[in-house]
Amino acid sequence: MSQEKVTEEKQSVMEGFKAFLMRGNVIDLAVAVVIGASFTAVVNSIVKGFINPIVGAFGTKDLEKYRSCLKAPCETNAEGTVIHGIPILWGSVLSAVLTFLVTAAVVYFLMVLPMSRYLARKAAKEAKAEEEQSVTEAEEIILLREIRDELVAQRGAARDGGGSGSSA
Repeated sequence: MSQEKVTEEKQSVMEGFKAFLMRGNVIDLAVAVVIGASFTAVVNSIVKGFINPIVGAFGTKDLEKYRSCLKAPCETNAEGTVIHGIPILWGSVLSAVLTFLVTAAVVYFLMVLPMSRYLARKAAKEAKAEEEQSVTEAEEIILLREIRDELVAQRGAARDGGGSGSSA
């Protein structure tokens, strides 16, 4: 008996897990992560192949080499390990900021802006359709009131005419 209960619990857990995985937002999130990883490679190549050389026109091509020394003199060995001093690696911070800005610009101009324009057009179209429907409904209500008033007037005329004819 307890064996069946354990089996049922395993099945319900597996069914719940399957339902969780099949939800649309989990699939969307997985797709976003994969596209984001690919997008990162594109942005990094733009920064390294385009932005860094432009910045490099004013100094070195590799932003990672821009640094200052907080506690002079800064010395490194052949492997790049700091032997003496405290270096501030502001070039790598600048590179990360540029990567972020390029990513944000591409996402905004290629994804957010077109989508917001599309949604605005869609909302305007829906508002117009809703307005037209409300105008149509208002016209129908006016027409129905006119029909009602006409029927009431006809009944009143029939009562007046029928009542006086039968009493005479």
